[in-house]
Amino acid sequence: MQPAILEAALNGGTRKATNPNVPRATDELVRDALACLAGGAAIVHTHIDEPGAPAQRAADLYAAHFEPVLAERPDALLYPTVGFAKTVEESFAHFPILVERLGLRIGIIDPGCVNLASFAYVNTPAAIRHMVDVCGRHALGPSIAIFEPGFLRHALGYFRRGALPRGALLKFYLGGTHADLGFGLPPTPRMLDVYLELLGDCPLPWSVGVLGGDVFEHGLARHALERGGHLHLGLEDFAGPRTPTNAELLHEAVSLCKAVGRPVASCADAAQILDLPD
Repeated sequence: MQPAILEAALNGGTRKATNPNVPRATDELVRDALACLAGGAAIVHTHIDEPGAPAQRAADLYAAHFEPVLAERPDALLYPTVGFAKTVEESFAHFPILVERLGLRIGIIDPGCVNLASFAYVNTPAAIRHMVDVCGRHALGPSIAIFEPGFLRHALGYFRRGALPRGALLKFYLGGTHADLGFGLPPTPRMLDVYLELLGDCPLPWSVGVLGGDVFEHGLARHALERGGHLHLGLEDFAGPRTPTNAELLHEAVSLCKAVGRPVASCADAAQILDLPD
């Protein structure tokens, strides 16, 4: 069976008051990234603590923990999140800098709008076209967030027109039951199957994650692996009564892969499966 890509989203907006194990400082991010890569993660995703930082400042903050990781693991697939800015151009302006500076290989496309907790995350068609253009122009394989079924239908429109940049990975984000996010489909195998029915015969690789919950609950992670998918996990998304580390969540994923007979993808395997541009 195809190797399973494990992506570790290390921190996001999770604060230490929620889970003291979440990495926030630069040295903590480096430590967790290297531990997850050693434990089987092929992709690592992080946030910085200045979400509204201008492009050069944001790039410097990401480089502060990306560079030490790449010094030890030059094969690592690392990528940042978008910035909080007034325009989509400003929000994505740090990506080209990181491409030039570090050889960044993964970008982001969020093809839709969604209500997340107390705010609306709005991406107009023009903004989505800009995201696609950034990924295409800078040879970034797009990480495509699917928060609602409409996101997937919009992304598939790009794919069917031959306009989706090379190296795409669809991320089916289901709404967890441990946080008041109030979006998307519930985190159950049956709801994942709804997305897979919409996906149809499209050959794009996909993964599943739970925002504000636990991807291992309800047999969701196992079902995804059995259906040929990949896993998105980490303290950015995790919520529940326990306070695991990123490495502990990754260990659970690796054990589950073994149980269902899926080998764990290396960074090189993941790059090949996604068909990332060189």
